[in-house]
Amino acid sequence: MLALKPSHDWWHAEGTLGSLGEVAQAADWKSAEQPGQWVKVERTFRDGSKQTWWALEVQAGPYGPDKTERAVIATTDPVSLPDLTTWYLVTTLPAPGSPVAEQSPLVAASFEEVIRLSGLRMWIEQSYKQVRGTLGWSQYQVRSDRAMRRHWQLVCCAFSFCWYHHSHSLTDQIRLPESGWCQTTSQQEQAPEDISAGGKKNERLRGRSTTSLLAKSPAKGESLVGTMGHAAALLAGLVRTAPTSCASAVT
Repeated sequence: MLALKPSHDWWHAEGTLGSLGEVAQAADWKSAEQPGQWVKVERTFRDGSKQTWWALEVQAGPYGPDKTERAVIATTDPVSLPDLTTWYLVTTLPAPGSPVAEQSPLVAASFEEVIRLSGLRMWIEQSYKQVRGTLGWSQYQVRSDRAMRRHWQLVCCAFSFCWYHHSHSLTDQIRLPESGWCQTTSQQEQAPEDISAGGKKNERLRGRSTTSLLAKSPAKGESLVGTMGHAAALLAGLVRTAPTSCASAVT
C-alpha cells in the first residue's frame, strides 16, 4: 500500500478523468444523505473513540476493483477534502467479491480494512523522518553490503540512545556491556545555535531540545522491554566484528 498525492495522474483521453483529485471532485457528493459514490466508513481508534470517514473506489485510468491495483480515496469531508485528513491510497489488495480476489493470493480488503491499514502506517513511519534525515539512515550509498548493515545498526543504536535519553532524568544511568561510560544528560539541553542551514523551518527549531523531535518512550510495564538492552547488544556485536579502525571510531 502506498500513499499518493491528489495530483497523481495517468494518460487519459481529453474530457475524461485524469487524476485522483479530479475523481474525488466528480464523485457526486451532495450530502450525507446523498453521498453519491462515497461510502460511509466508521473508524475506531485504540482509545475506543470513533470517527466518520468517507471512502471512494477509484474506477479510472489504471485503477479499479477489477484491475491489479486499486486506488482508494478516504476523507473526513468530501466537500473540502482537507489535506490532513484526506488520503489517496493505491493498494494491490483485491476488492471483496471481485474476479481479482478469486485469483489473488492476497486477502480481499474492504474500505474499512484499507483505511485501517493506512492508519497503521502513521505509527510505523512516526520516527522515520528523524531516523532518515537527522541520524543519517539514508546516507549509506556507494558502500559495501557489510558496511551498509553496520551503518544501519549504528543508526538504530543512535535512535535508541536518543529515545532513552529523552525519557529519563539526569540521575538515570545507562550501563553498556563491560562499560559504564554512557550517562544521560539533562533533558533541558538545548540544540546548538550554529545551525548551518537557513530558513524559517530551522529558525523554529533553534533553541529547542534536540530530543523534542523524537517520539516519547511508552510507559514502562511488566510486558515492555526497554530499548537500551537491544541497542547495547547491537553496538557490542558491531564493535566485536568491526576492524580495529572501525571499532575505535564506534567507541
